[in-house]
Amino acid sequence: MATTTAQLAGRTAYQWGGLTLFAACAVILAALGFEHIGGYEPCALCLEQRYAYYAGIPVLFGALAVYSAGATRLAAALFFIVAVGFLLNAGLGVYHSGVEWKLWEGPATCSGGLKPLSGASGSLLKDLSTKAIPLCGEAQGRFLGLSFAGWNVIASMGLMFGALKAAFASVEPR
Repeated sequence: MATTTAQLAGRTAYQWGGLTLFAACAVILAALGFEHIGGYEPCALCLEQRYAYYAGIPVLFGALAVYSAGATRLAAALFFIVAVGFLLNAGLGVYHSGVEWKLWEGPATCSGGLKPLSGASGSLLKDLSTKAIPLCGEAQGRFLGLSFAGWNVIASMGLMFGALKAAFASVEPR
């Protein structure tokens, strides 16, 4: 018997998975908006923290699709993988926040404000050669005392929680 959209919408796993997918999309769109509209340049660690979103969003979508097809154990595994990814991302955010607060040293690739290229053989190369890479140890800005990295920790922990709720609800008897 086919499952209808209304039946899926009433299931806890589908609700938590959908909410987590929506929230992950909102967070990465906000980060991209701050970069491309607000003019905040991400450092190397900021860019690395986006990988969890770039990987997690399609996996969450896939988990919802396989859940709706009735493969609840596979969906639970996919939700769990996403949860682990966001937990690791939260750890990376804590590390980055510590670098910003000067609690420890950041990676060597984040310390120089280096210009990536020195040749000017084309428009793109010219732009790259004149654009400095932001330092990882200097927060671009703070809101309520937290930098973007600090807010990413909170977002990643919330997304981890949502993905775990969806994973455990996926294997509960219906």
